[in-house]
Amino acid sequence: MKFNVSSTELFQQLQAVNRVIASKNSLQILECVLFDLQDNTLTLTASDSETTIRTSLEVNNAEGSGKVAFGAKLLIDTLKEFPEQPLTFTIDDHNHGMNITSANGTYSFVGANGNEYPEMPKMEEDCHAFTIGAPTLLGAINKTIFCTADDELRPVMNGIYFDLLADRITMVATDAHRLVKYSNMSVYSEEPVSFILPKKPASILRNVLGKEAEDVVVTFGQKNAKFEFGRTMILCRQIEGRYPNYNGVIPQNNINSVLVERQTMLNACKRVAVFANNGTALLKLSLSENQLNISAQDIDFSTSAEETIACNYSGTPMCIGFKAPFLIELLGYMDSNEVEIRLADPARAGLLLPTENQENEEVVMLLMPMMLNE
Repeated sequence: MKFNVSSTELFQQLQAVNRVIASKNSLQILECVLFDLQDNTLTLTASDSETTIRTSLEVNNAEGSGKVAFGAKLLIDTLKEFPEQPLTFTIDDHNHGMNITSANGTYSFVGANGNEYPEMPKMEEDCHAFTIGAPTLLGAINKTIFCTADDELRPVMNGIYFDLLADRITMVATDAHRLVKYSNMSVYSEEPVSFILPKKPASILRNVLGKEAEDVVVTFGQKNAKFEFGRTMILCRQIEGRYPNYNGVIPQNNINSVLVERQTMLNACKRVAVFANNGTALLKLSLSENQLNISAQDIDFSTSAEETIACNYSGTPMCIGFKAPFLIELLGYMDSNEVEIRLADPARAGLLLPTENQENEEVVMLLMPMMLNE
């Protein structure tokens, strides 16, 4: 086989598929990227046995066809040092050796038989499918993935739950301390269906969707889910199990409402959190009429800090504690200029709602409180 290709384009595509390759693999060949040349199309495939990503690019002056696998790290480390230029790849079909010829030199690799690369899992016959805009899916993943858990005992919490209903799609992530519920009314299903997308393929999608403006076709059955957009396809095994009733944990009667400028509160929380106890990371929020006092202390080191910021609040005076990194992260992933915080009492979960949502979107964030030692 022989072909010419742009060094930059090939490097970008290799970077995209390399995200799926694990540091430790059950099969040595899974450390490789599969090259499949057919006519003037080069298809690149990488997998960790649970998730597979496949993309393709056009090459020039192609001769022959076939499959061969090469070590991903060696290829990427070589290509990243090239300025933009055409490269010639010459691959021996018998011993799987490859020569890369540039304007100034030649680089030789030894690969493996591409026919030994594991086959991609087949999608089940009874599948569901929907189409969602790439920017919409990217935004939804960005707003939810940071709340996924790392819980070996409850694996269903380790992914993003896709819940398709008659009037919307809802994507949920929770680690039992905080929860994000993202809804979009432009995507829906005639019958209620759902699946759980693991964190790793969700993270890969987040990295590759940023360059896409096209729609994403999502197909899923009982075991696998597939995402297709442009020249890229990602197929992964779903997390099996029943996801918790997320609507059941979102309080409906938090009558104390605080309206505050989001960036002002975020910056204040970051400054005060520096003085919080390293073990608890506790931030105390004290609410009085049109004032929000944020404080933290570390008795062990005799340090403390507090800030008071203006807000719109006329409810019951209240003190409630939250874990600083969680509160800061939730505020940081919001897009609106103002945030509404709804509270019931210091022992119940608080809700954070952006006052402005994108068209057809709705975001609800929940944060469990921490006990205050008053």
